[in-house]
Amino acid sequence: MFRKVREVGPVFLGTHQPRLDDKGRLFLPAKYREELAEGLVITKGQERCLYVFPVEEFQRLTDALRTAPVTAKAVRDYSRVFFASASDETPDKQGRITIPPSLRQYAGLERDCVVIGANTRLEIWDARAWETYLAEQEPAFADLSEEVLPGVL
Repeated sequence: MFRKVREVGPVFLGTHQPRLDDKGRLFLPAKYREELAEGLVITKGQERCLYVFPVEEFQRLTDALRTAPVTAKAVRDYSRVFFASASDETPDKQGRITIPPSLRQYAGLERDCVVIGANTRLEIWDARAWETYLAEQEPAFADLSEEVLPGVL
């Protein structure tokens, strides 16, 4: 589900299971289409998924990385991969986006996909990779005894 929270931007929620077509296009879940209609940026994410950012959120991240010290090797390394793999896309009238071949290959996307809401971004996963990740992470999530956000969770 998509909502605006205190005017800080969109929050993406939920899990959806679209399929890639033969041209590498994916239907965005209907509830996200309005927020992403003006454009979005797809790039490599961690754990071999793809990150999908609304343009405004991608700009916020760009601004943050722009102010990070270029002398920090981790910043340079992350920025290179993050920006070199980024592709700006505009959904077509049916709400489809084209995922470039290099990003499909990186995430192992073939046909069955999972699109999850991940706060300020969407993530696109190969369905089997998501099932494996979730199976590995859910026990740790259920057993978590330390606060993730001190004072909040």
